Amino acid sequence: MASDQAIRNGDTLHTQGLNVNSTRNAQLIIAARLISDFGAFLNMVALATYVYLLSNSAMSVGIFLASRVAGGIFASLIGTRFYRRWAGRLPLIAFDLLRAGLLGLLLVLPVTQQALLLPLIAFGLGFGNSMFAIGLNSQLPHMIEKAQLLTTNAWITSASSAAMVGGSLVAGVLVAGFGFETVFALNVATYLLAALLIVPLRFSRPASSDEPLHQQAEWSALRQGLRTAPVLTAMLAVAMADTLGSAAHNVGLPIISKLLTPESPSTTLGMMLAVWAIGKLIGARIASRLKGTDNAHLERRFFFGVLLMSCGFILMFQQQTLYGLLLFSLPAGLGDGFSEVGLMSRLQREPDNLRLPIFSFLTLLQMTGFGIGMLIAAPFYSWWTPGAVVLLFHGIPLTTLLVAKGLALRNGRVRRSSPTPAP
Repeated sequence: MASDQAIRNGDTLHTQGLNVNSTRNAQLIIAARLISDFGAFLNMVALATYVYLLSNSAMSVGIFLASRVAGGIFASLIGTRFYRRWAGRLPLIAFDLLRAGLLGLLLVLPVTQQALLLPLIAFGLGFGNSMFAIGLNSQLPHMIEKAQLLTTNAWITSASSAAMVGGSLVAGVLVAGFGFETVFALNVATYLLAALLIVPLRFSRPASSDEPLHQQAEWSALRQGLRTAPVLTAMLAVAMADTLGSAAHNVGLPIISKLLTPESPSTTLGMMLAVWAIGKLIGARIASRLKGTDNAHLERRFFFGVLLMSCGFILMFQQQTLYGLLLFSLPAGLGDGFSEVGLMSRLQREPDNLRLPIFSFLTLLQMTGFGIGMLIAAPFYSWWTPGAVVLLFHGIPLTTLLVAKGLALRNGRVRRSSPTPAP
């Protein structure tokens, strides 16, 4: 976990007369994310397999995954209004308890009744995951001192990467050795423990507004804010395009694993994910240690991270050997770590009136892009090679990056050529 020295730029955050222990909050948040993400990767691996074994139908797995994405989209639509009304740590605790309760149903209900409930459980898990992420990311500046946000985001990303490695590797071992019930019970325990770690968190109180808040006004303010900040608009557009590439390689990972190592595709997939997650952990640590912490530096880190990640996945899917596959998994992970730390840290610098709707909007873009990407990309694997499919879909964020850069250069030339008004 993050040591006191690693995030000790300031111990106490002073806002509107409240003292918030920033270092203690950071340590609790990082620990909670490590544990809850470990649980999330446990159920991501175990539940898809469980659904298939229970139904013996690929369609049921598709419905399950689609329900999870739908829950995330629903969360993104109501997240802003919800957290305007109920802020602080209690909602975060509630969403951990919700996820624990949903998985607990699989421990108490007869197997014959579970098949019909699995899509609802998937929807609830997707909803809970996204609501927790929106609440945590948008409220982090009320828990962590501004000078510590970049480092804390890097530790959160690193913790999530470590959780992915652990959860992905442990899930298969636990299912094989002890059965699905053990995995679900452990998963429930992880969410309960994460909720306990959130209880001691202390928040500063955001500035209150005397004007009533309406959903339409929130989105209108977001549109206005993005019009005055073209770089943020470009970041969100690239993030949306990136989810299409991510959807394509997520569909393709088991396919390329089976093509290269038909005797042990699951082992190959696990090694790929582990190397990718290690790269993401290293990328997050590097991103937090680079010189320059102003907005322009964070924006450049995000764009560079997306460039590195997409190129890494494109090269990874062109390989004909296991060693080549693992070699290029590392830069793909490095880029993901760079981009995530840069994006989260930059968006958290927006004022309160924009920060919450912008994180809700980001979640909407990511969930929609991932869902559409999964549906569109899957048929291409029947027609093209995996390398060609990933080249096409990861070409989308690369093209978006080039367009954004071109527009930025054009706008810069226009501003330089415009006559400066006389004082």
